[in-house]
Amino acid sequence: MSIEDFKNSPDVKEEEATARKDWHSIWDSIVRFGLGEASLRVGTVIASIALILLVVWVMGRFYLQGEISEPRAALAEVEVPTATAFVKLPEFSIPDPEVSTVSLDRITKMDTTLPEKPRYEIEKYTVVEGDTIFGIAEKFNLDPSTLLWGNLYTLGDDPHRLFPGVELNILPQNGVLHTWSAGEGLNGVSRYYDVSPETIIDWPGNNLTLEEIGDFAAPNIEPGTELFVPGGKRDFITWSAPRITRDNPAVAKNIGPGSCGVITDGAVGIGTFIWPAPQRFISGYDYSPATNHYAIDIGGYLGDPLYASDNGVIVYSGWNDYGYGFMVVIDHGGGWQTLYAHMSEIYYGCGASVFQGDVIGLMGSTGNSSGPHLHFEMRHDEYGRVDPKLFLQ
Repeated sequence: MSIEDFKNSPDVKEEEATARKDWHSIWDSIVRFGLGEASLRVGTVIASIALILLVVWVMGRFYLQGEISEPRAALAEVEVPTATAFVKLPEFSIPDPEVSTVSLDRITKMDTTLPEKPRYEIEKYTVVEGDTIFGIAEKFNLDPSTLLWGNLYTLGDDPHRLFPGVELNILPQNGVLHTWSAGEGLNGVSRYYDVSPETIIDWPGNNLTLEEIGDFAAPNIEPGTELFVPGGKRDFITWSAPRITRDNPAVAKNIGPGSCGVITDGAVGIGTFIWPAPQRFISGYDYSPATNHYAIDIGGYLGDPLYASDNGVIVYSGWNDYGYGFMVVIDHGGGWQTLYAHMSEIYYGCGASVFQGDVIGLMGSTGNSSGPHLHFEMRHDEYGRVDPKLFLQ
C-alpha cells in the first residue's frame, strides 16, 4: 500500500477527525474558563524561547568552531617607528637694551583724545560774511531758536538782523538767556520759561545758591545779571505787523507811518495766489518757525516788478519801523492777507483795490536787508502764518 492510499484509508481519516475533535473540545473548555488569551501568551513565550535556543545552537554548531589568534602575534608584525631625536633648546638670555634692536613695536599717538568737557559759560562769536542762523547754530550744536533766545537785544528775534561784525552770545546748551530786572520773582521767571526755580539756581554758570537767594518772591539777584535758563523756551516777539484787516487797518499805526485809516470797500480775492516776483528761488531765509521767520525770501534783482498775488485791498502802504523797510499789505477777504517787504518803490496807497498780477511796486533792499529780495508772507484767520510755497502757483 502506498503512502497516498494509507492517508486516504477510512481508518486513518476517522482517527484524524477524532483527534481534531478532541483538540477542539479541549480548546473550547480552556476558552470557557477564560484562559484563552493567557494560553496564547504562554504559547508565544515558549515558542520565542525555543526559537532563541535553536539559533544559539546553530551558531555554536556551525559558526563558532574556529580559533582566535593571539593579538600579540599580530601586533608583533607591525613595524615600530624609530625614536625621535631629542634636541636640547638653548638657554634664554635677556637681551641687552643697550645693544639689542629686536623688540615689540608699540604704536604711539602724539595726540591724546579727551572727552568733550561740559561748557557752563557763555561764549562770544562775531558774525562773518556768509553766516546764517542755521549755520552758526549747527557749528555750536544748538537749536536755531536758542541762538535767537540768547541774543534778544541784538537780534530782536529777527534773523534779518544778522550782519557781519555783529557779536553774538553762544549759550552753553539749548535754553534762554534772561537779563534780571528789578522787582522780578524767581517763581514767575521760571514759570515763564517753563522750568523750575531750582533749574536756574543749580546751573553752575549762574553762580547762585539757595542761601544767597533767600526769598524766591524777592530774591537777592542784582538787576542786570544775565542768567542762563537751561532747557527754557519762550514765544518769539513778532515785529513785522499784526493782522491788518480792511475793517480795522489802524491797528498797524504803531509799526510805522504806512498804516491806513478807515477803508470801506474794495476788491475781493478769488482764492488762488500767483508767484509775486519774476524769479522763483529762495534767497536768504526760507519759511522757518524755528527762527521766527514766517515768510519766504524770494531772490531777484533791484528794481524787479512785484505782483499782487491775488485781488484785494491795500491796508498798509509805506515804511515799517521794525526792519521791513517799505512794505505793502493786501487784504484779500475770506481771511487771507499777503505782505510784501523790503520794497524800493510802492505804486499803490492805502485803500486802493488791486487785482491779481498788478505791479504794486519794485523789489529793493530797504530795512534790515543784506541784498535785494522780497520778504513775502501769507496769513489766514484760521491757519495763521502759513508757508507760502504750499499755496503759490
